[in-house]
Amino acid sequence: MANVIDITGLPPDRVVFTPSPLAELGAALHALSEPGHHPGLHGWVTATNAALKTDLADRLCEADILWRSSRSDILLPARPGATLAEDLDELDKIDDERFVAAAFEITCSPRYTQPTPSPLVDAGERARIREMAAARGPRQAAFTDRMLTDPDGLRVWLRRLFEDCEEAFFGDIWRRVGIQLAADARHKTELLRRKGLAETLSATSRALWLEDAQDGGGGSSTRIVLDKLAQGRTTAFADPADPGVTFLPTSFGWPHLVFAHARGWRPVLQYPVASPELPAPAALELVQQRLEALGHPMRMQLCRTLSRGPHSTGELAEAFGSTSPEVSRHIATLKKAGLIQTRRRGRYVLHQLDLQVVARLGSDFLEGVLR
Repeated sequence: MANVIDITGLPPDRVVFTPSPLAELGAALHALSEPGHHPGLHGWVTATNAALKTDLADRLCEADILWRSSRSDILLPARPGATLAEDLDELDKIDDERFVAAAFEITCSPRYTQPTPSPLVDAGERARIREMAAARGPRQAAFTDRMLTDPDGLRVWLRRLFEDCEEAFFGDIWRRVGIQLAADARHKTELLRRKGLAETLSATSRALWLEDAQDGGGGSSTRIVLDKLAQGRTTAFADPADPGVTFLPTSFGWPHLVFAHARGWRPVLQYPVASPELPAPAALELVQQRLEALGHPMRMQLCRTLSRGPHSTGELAEAFGSTSPEVSRHIATLKKAGLIQTRRRGRYVLHQLDLQVVARLGSDFLEGVLR
């Protein structure tokens, strides 16, 4: 499974790396509402939540449908400004129907890339949005009703909420991390100019790569591939008036790789800025392979023995009352998944469980499903 952006024929200068204050605020709000996703931010989350005034904390809870489970499209601008005010000014220019439809693009749904009417004009879509909000709580349901019945008033309320966040905590954050994010964007832009997109994507995230593929008509296409447990497909020309792809760095993002690609909107991808303490993401295919390898009871028993020290195939066959060929087949599966190490000692080949890989497996799985 993967998300794909077709960039065939896109000029290199239409791939943009730039920081966004609004996107970074959205990432920070998500971390505050879902601290379990971001164990590395535990100290900051605890201190920030404790310092919030009651009124602001209540309003954030009311609107958290926009950033808690997934990030609303309105929080991922394709053409960011230098300040939060500039990002919010651009948001104000969007008409109500488009704004409300984008605000509630918050679920991983096959409907995401299909043309759907705005809930302001379509009764069926309005009912779906209300049901989705009701499942998240009464305050979120009330917030949704306000946006559907009084979008102008709610948009003013929402802008004031973001401005109050800037005054309470985000202004200090942006002064601290904005420089780092701008530096990362400049570095990626220069890398793109000198080395090309493939190397730039690799430097951005190991979950990103460039792929050339053959289409059904015998031609070829160039695609950006995102290794995520979701399927989505869009094109860099989704918005004919502004073709391209926008990459937004974030200091709050890991382990998420957030991708907005609604129909008619320019694709936007928010990626975590690398730091020494962040582990490199494992390929989802490898995580699945390792979990499948451990799904057989015989291989689980072998792992238990191999975790205690190196053993030969003959020793394992005798210990488990099996044959050497059968044990060899199970060992080959574990080895292919990278779960065991093998070394030769004289005429013996010894196998041992790679404890570091196994210890990392739970984190790899969690990072994969949250990505």
